[in-house]
Amino acid sequence: MKPKNPLSQVSDYDLRLLRLFKTVVECGSFSAAESVLGITRSAVSLQMADLEKRLGMRLCQRGRAGFALTDEGREVLRACEVLLTAVENFRSDVNQINRQLRGELNIGIVNNLVTLPHMHITNALKKLREQSDEVRINISMSTPGEIERRLFDGRLHIGVIPLDLPLSGLEYNVLYTERSSLYCSHEHYFFGLAEDLDVAQLKSVDAVAPSDRMNSDVINLHQLLNCNATASDREGIAFMILTGSYIGFLPDHYAANWVDKNQMKALMPEQLFFESRLATATRKGQRTNLIVETLQRFL
Repeated sequence: MKPKNPLSQVSDYDLRLLRLFKTVVECGSFSAAESVLGITRSAVSLQMADLEKRLGMRLCQRGRAGFALTDEGREVLRACEVLLTAVENFRSDVNQINRQLRGELNIGIVNNLVTLPHMHITNALKKLREQSDEVRINISMSTPGEIERRLFDGRLHIGVIPLDLPLSGLEYNVLYTERSSLYCSHEHYFFGLAEDLDVAQLKSVDAVAPSDRMNSDVINLHQLLNCNATASDREGIAFMILTGSYIGFLPDHYAANWVDKNQMKALMPEQLFFESRLATATRKGQRTNLIVETLQRFL
């Protein structure tokens, strides 16, 4: 007798297990997925084992060597992402027909925007929640490049990123203008000299630069510095500045907490600064999504 396909029918339970699998992969380990999933590590392990049994294959290696997908696991992950995107598209289509807000909103936001004084995003999410309690909001904080990748592959419905180098495949809606200045910490040599500095002195100390792509204006400013370290995001740059060994650019609203505590100081702020437009981004040509449309309207 020919063996039965273990997933000849996909149940709600199967979808739940596949979502758990996707979350574990995104978190990088069972333990890291605990807080995201709201269940214990042992429960995560049991459900992963159940999924592997239902699929009839090993999806990942776990142990002292760490977490890693098997070849079969990588293939299942790709199929899983296609399936879950299709399910969400179906839900979105039904929402459009019924004009009901129900389903998931996957939004990616560039790190460290929460300290902006203008609460556009917070207020829009609040209104969305007031409009319907059947919308599950999933926020991921990441770098602009990663948010763009997730928008293109359908893992995110909408992102909030700097509009420095717009991509032709995305549509943008400007929300804020963010100013960034050059900072040092209170332990840095420049802290007591801030008022007497000139541009020529900047090359004499170490500096940290973002590893993500920059527009020409930002590149020109960083060329004034001795950039021998990089960081993937603004929090990483702040870490490096606070060592007392590096100077670097940070958004003024993000640095304000340390400035107020006299732990950071802006260097030549009238001369060494740049402004970035922050915008929502959605993939051009993506399916109509009532939840995203409603959020955009609130924004």
